[in-house]
Amino acid sequence: MRWTIKPKPDAAKVAELQNALQVDEIVAKLLLQRGITTFEEAKKYFRPQLSDLHDPYLLKDMDLAIARIEQAIANEENIMVFGDYDVDGTTSVALVSSYLQSYYPNVTTYIPDRYKEGYGVSYAGIDYADDNDISLIIALDCGVKAVDKVAYAKEKGVDFIICDHHRPGATLPNAVAVLDAKRNDCNYPYDELCGCGVGFKLIQALGSKRGQTIEDLVPYLDLVATAIGADIVPITGENRVLAYYGLQVINSTPRAGFKAIINQIKKDVLTITDVVFVIAPRINAAGRMVHGLHAVNLLTETNLEQAEEFAAAIEQYNADRRELDQEITKEALVQITDNKEEKHFTSVVYNENWHKGVIGIVASRLTETYYRPTLVFTKSGEKLAASARSVKGFDVYNALEACADHIEQFGGHKYAAGLTLSEAQYDGFKKEFEKVVTKTIDPNLLTPEITIDAELNFNEISPKLMRIIKQMEPFGPGNMSPVFMAENLQDTGYAKGVGQEEAHLKLAAVQNGSSPIGAIGFNLGNKLPLVQNKKPFSAVFSLDENEWQGIVSLQLKLRDIR
Repeated sequence: MRWTIKPKPDAAKVAELQNALQVDEIVAKLLLQRGITTFEEAKKYFRPQLSDLHDPYLLKDMDLAIARIEQAIANEENIMVFGDYDVDGTTSVALVSSYLQSYYPNVTTYIPDRYKEGYGVSYAGIDYADDNDISLIIALDCGVKAVDKVAYAKEKGVDFIICDHHRPGATLPNAVAVLDAKRNDCNYPYDELCGCGVGFKLIQALGSKRGQTIEDLVPYLDLVATAIGADIVPITGENRVLAYYGLQVINSTPRAGFKAIINQIKKDVLTITDVVFVIAPRINAAGRMVHGLHAVNLLTETNLEQAEEFAAAIEQYNADRRELDQEITKEALVQITDNKEEKHFTSVVYNENWHKGVIGIVASRLTETYYRPTLVFTKSGEKLAASARSVKGFDVYNALEACADHIEQFGGHKYAAGLTLSEAQYDGFKKEFEKVVTKTIDPNLLTPEITIDAELNFNEISPKLMRIIKQMEPFGPGNMSPVFMAENLQDTGYAKGVGQEEAHLKLAAVQNGSSPIGAIGFNLGNKLPLVQNKKPFSAVFSLDENEWQGIVSLQLKLRDIR
């Protein structure tokens, strides 16, 4: 692990903010590191307001999208709400379809089959629309690069409205409207919305035409918060407001589908981390193992009893998914060693029998072992399909773009992407990808980095500091949970390995005669010798609360020790 301490903010600015907010120095430093320099900015940060959301009509083409939907409703046309099979796509479809169906009946949903149709807008989906007299498709979380498919739909008399958040190609599809803040000609103030976020802006614009206020649309924010967490978009600006209120909905009045999942896991209050690691994998499991429409059905179901049946089926899909991804990860690791590729700058592995639904998870698992840009390929019809994952600081999308001659189709983000190519292209692509990454990556990025906000002495740790940190939630990219470093620590003498195979480290630390503070380090059991016999050590940690028999105490959540 590389420990990188963020630069200290300017001392004068720290003092100024401290004075304005009447907070401790450490809090002022944390806020300045997040770009918060004034009382007003701090107020917006700690107290997100729905009024801070931007006017949806600032999105280019929004007026065209709304006009076309209103025309479809006036003419009693059939509308299809189309979305990808992952969490962002299925929550988007659930959101827009349920909103439209609340006042217009001629609305159907469509999620492409991961195995037969692949990612994004599909010819099969357009044919389905044509066969069923559907004249308008609203595509969510996909479509911004579907130039040929939108042209094909137009020939059949089917119009498209595209709501996407991926980077557009050189040419935009010839759709009625393309809502994407990443368009070069779009001046929307915030370009980090997820697909479901763009879908929410669409219903926000529709709602304003129908006399609805933003408060009327709050019940839909549980879906948006889930997509924000699952799609790993920055939790800054507008996303922070949407996630903040969405979490409130999840914890107070969740829709039946979420309630059914929450009832199974038996947790009282969910954080964005719980959404990412508990709710999102279950929604994703439907599209990975069977079909994404199962997730849409769960998320749009209003009867709790029926939702619980759907949730039980999805729980089984998730268990099957876990078993598969463990098995394939083992096989992929063996392939890397058999090919003597342990020292490469990339991991690229392929087996035609690997389950397409879990290759993205396997790619993430491989980066935990070999920390480098990773692609996992499997057979998909006549083609090979892959999921790509990257390491912090390296843009895998740009690397794939540099290998475009060896790829048939690709799309995605800086850290996660998908692609297809022919079997004949695989070897050439693998060599070219290794070459491109070797030439362009900073070798330091191949060692995992822990970014540390500030040094924190034990005498600065208090329940008050913990309360303020909790008010900084929801955490995520762009607003990570604060990470601290402390030096000259000693264990009180009772450090031990805990958990299965003693994989985790439990200790109580003191610093310069301070009171002891409990600490837990998940997967740090191998570091036990560093702290035994009261040897001095340094630690990187975040602050956490531990509840035991109704008593809540502060503890350190260790990230690494030296």
